[in-house]
Amino acid sequence: MLLYPRIRRSPFFEAVRQHGVAMYSVYNHMYIPRHFGDPVAEYWNLLTNVNLTDVGVQRPVEITGPDAFTFTNRIVTRDLSKCEVGQCKYTFLTDEQGGIINDPVLLRLGENHFWLTLADSDGLLWAKGLAVNSGLDVTLTEPDMGTIQVQGPRSIDVMTDVFGESIRDIGFYRFAEYTLDEMSLIVSRTGYTSELGFEVYLSQATEYGPALWRRLYAAGQPHGVGVGGVCHIRRIEGGMLAYGADVDLSTNPYEVGLGYPWMVALDKEGGFVGDEALRRIRAEGTARRLVGMVIDGAPLGSYNDGTMVAPYPVVREGGTLGRMMSACHSPQLQQNIGMVILPTEDADPGTEHEVVIDGEPRRAVVTEMPFTGRRTGKP
Repeated sequence: MLLYPRIRRSPFFEAVRQHGVAMYSVYNHMYIPRHFGDPVAEYWNLLTNVNLTDVGVQRPVEITGPDAFTFTNRIVTRDLSKCEVGQCKYTFLTDEQGGIINDPVLLRLGENHFWLTLADSDGLLWAKGLAVNSGLDVTLTEPDMGTIQVQGPRSIDVMTDVFGESIRDIGFYRFAEYTLDEMSLIVSRTGYTSELGFEVYLSQATEYGPALWRRLYAAGQPHGVGVGGVCHIRRIEGGMLAYGADVDLSTNPYEVGLGYPWMVALDKEGGFVGDEALRRIRAEGTARRLVGMVIDGAPLGSYNDGTMVAPYPVVREGGTLGRMMSACHSPQLQQNIGMVILPTEDADPGTEHEVVIDGEPRRAVVTEMPFTGRRTGKP
């Protein structure tokens, strides 16, 4: 990929580049390292040791002000009266028709202080647009913050070496604040891997980003640390959604299997943008839904290696039923797997279709997800 000044760089860009990035792409208008030469080796190291991943592209929307709780509760689908200070929530931002604008992880830093760490869409612009005529006293900014994922079964060893035994007290989807040297940090027990892991949020990241990266990498040396891109093999195995692929503005929470009452809180006080449309969708049911598929034939790539350059059509009797946007070969399962939104009548487990890959139809069977379970373990 062409590297030039027009695309923004993460705070860890130069430090990570020293490891030999083999492929970049653009996410949230920023460069993101996709892999370092062997995505499958990175996958195995994630499962057995620990990987560091630059996810500085998770640009946060910071929401503060006297009405920050009221405003944030109106733009997300979760009920934030059930979110404590120090807690994280995976949530949706939806438009007036119930379409998914973004699926951020929310952190509640104070009674009226929130971060939304964004997936790959302009959530800050959406939030600013809603705030303008809301009549609420809120301030929305993008802070100078950068994030590193520390993921894998030995992540706890690295984190305790750096931050001490108190790291073990951080619950799943909780966070704690730390000071390391001159750096102000938030550490959360979250990630995008279905493995035990943490995310480290660095304030004043432009200044301190390289130092934090080097500190974590050095601490990982006794524990088999590797440097990797976001591991799409593992996230597909775990049935984790990727914005812009499995979920986007044309999909709603019920279609992607996340219309749980706690995820789409239609009865929360004050409501939220899109709740009327989603109430109607829930009552009427959906005409399509997200499913997993096991695909015959030669092994596919790792999704982030440049081999899947276009969606794979899912067909039956000459008609296209859907477009598979996420697919890979699973080294654990020794199978090709993928996710696709299909018409409801064609989405029952065991149903056979064909997936067209590089012009070749392959037999594919609908299956339940996740393909392999979450292995977050106890820290």
